[in-house]
Amino acid sequence: MPHAPSTPYTAYLEGRDPLAAMRDSIRAFQDVTAGWTAGQWERSYAPGKWSARQMMIHLAQTELVLGARVRMALTRPDFVAQSFNQDAWLARELGVSGPDALNVLVALASLNLALYASLSDADRQTPLTHDEYGPMTVDWIIHHGAGHQISHLRQLRQLSGHG
Repeated sequence: MPHAPSTPYTAYLEGRDPLAAMRDSIRAFQDVTAGWTAGQWERSYAPGKWSARQMMIHLAQTELVLGARVRMALTRPDFVAQSFNQDAWLARELGVSGPDALNVLVALASLNLALYASLSDADRQTPLTHDEYGPMTVDWIIHHGAGHQISHLRQLRQLSGHG
């Protein structure tokens, strides 16, 4: 496998394999939030930032989007991925509880991880285009997603006092 692609979140991997990082993150999201009350889900790691519940909804939505992009790229030649407005998406699902969003995240991330682990090196080099980022590969999406999980996991750890 060639060197890691440069995404906005690759640095969060600190050279780790993205699939191993995802495996660890899925467990860590559950561990960090275990036993949280409704009030704890409404805390934010910084003023003006999303609450833990909103962050978890965002993470679940991102898994939905990234997994769909990979599946489309692998099955449709010349696939062009569309960007999404994360704030507008979040606003549509603000009624979801933190624990429910966590369950969706774990389910989708596990499904995506199983797919990603099944891919050959050639599959991971499948090209696609993104309307904002330009040309990329499935491997780019995998690295992006893994780093994105770690980024938000760090924020949740701050809230739990395990930063």
